[in-house]
Amino acid sequence: MNIKNKLTLMSFLQFFVWGAWLITVGNYWFGTKQWSGEQFGAIFSTLGLSSIIMPAITGIIADKWINAEKLYGVLHILGGLALFYIPQVEDPITFYWVIFGAMLCYMPTISLSNSVAYTILKNNNFDVVKVFPPIRVWGTVGFIAAMWLTNLSGNKASANMFYISAVAAIVLGIYSFMLPKCPPQKLISDDASLTQKLGLDAFKLFGTYKMALFFIFSMFLGGALQLTNMYGDVFLSEFGKMPEYATSIVVTKSTLIMSISQISETLFILAIPFFLKRFGIKQVMLISMLAWVLRFGLFSYGNPADGLWMIVLSCVVYGMAFDFFNISGSLFVETTTDSKMRSSAQGLFMMMSNGFGAFFGGLVSGIVIDKFFTHDGVRDWHSIWLAFAGYALVIGIAFAIFFKHKHNPEEVADLSH
Repeated sequence: MNIKNKLTLMSFLQFFVWGAWLITVGNYWFGTKQWSGEQFGAIFSTLGLSSIIMPAITGIIADKWINAEKLYGVLHILGGLALFYIPQVEDPITFYWVIFGAMLCYMPTISLSNSVAYTILKNNNFDVVKVFPPIRVWGTVGFIAAMWLTNLSGNKASANMFYISAVAAIVLGIYSFMLPKCPPQKLISDDASLTQKLGLDAFKLFGTYKMALFFIFSMFLGGALQLTNMYGDVFLSEFGKMPEYATSIVVTKSTLIMSISQISETLFILAIPFFLKRFGIKQVMLISMLAWVLRFGLFSYGNPADGLWMIVLSCVVYGMAFDFFNISGSLFVETTTDSKMRSSAQGLFMMMSNGFGAFFGGLVSGIVIDKFFTHDGVRDWHSIWLAFAGYALVIGIAFAIFFKHKHNPEEVADLSH
């Protein structure tokens, strides 16, 4: 197997592990276990908390002491073992701690998989900019494949989803030891301060009004990033409680419907250079925020019959909502920070959006849904999605008013090539 095919398989399995349970865990939680929404919000907060804690630590370990591909493999094997144990758990508190352990192992592997791929490609004289994107796309394909497998095998509300994920994680962990070696780069000097080693020197960017505002908006929008992953599949499945919708494709193949979101994601990535060149970074970020309003709003009014088009369109819009924010936000950091702390600044962007944002988004959404939108065990999905849409709209309006950034075509010129 050549280098590109090896990395393609790694990318496929990396996100297959996640896709096997991330979208469908709500059905297992609410439908099979009948546990509460507040506790469910805490489960998804583990993704954010793990994103805050682990990537910097594992980055230091890979930079100084252990081959990146070996650390990557060990983390996947440990995470896989935790996933194997989940079906034995019979209470939500234990479930929280086991899934937290799994996420402490899994979340840093997302950045490690990129580091491993970059290192191997560079060591073999490949053009990373040209070769890596087609490899990474297979990660999204793996996520979609796992969603389809979970649904079509009848396991979208079954504990078997965790076994599927665990097997893939352990296979990937073992496979990673067969990848070309990625020895420590020792890029961090021994006399560097702990703050520098952890990449925390980027926090001084909060001293600049514009950057502070950007990171704060990143955190607030980050609170919305996982909401449809948390609740989308269970929302569609609960239409099955209504006799007129019980046998509809939206209910029986809910995970397949949700996978349109990931398919859309791969397509909108291709449109980003055009939008950035035409409208600029701020406008593209604003388009993303308005797309989130549409994403939630269409879910609010959609149904499996005459409102099916709204559900499908919501899934299509997801690609724009998710990609435009992450890519344009990353580019903003790249073009407005000093090169000496650029990597740390990118880490801070991810920490604020996928870390703190996802952490608080998971916790608060669970509490709000339980307290205000659940009556006698029945969730008012129309009002839930409408509230989320209102949240995204407020963020978008505030961003348009307070965040000032002039469009500079030179910032995105390289993306058009």
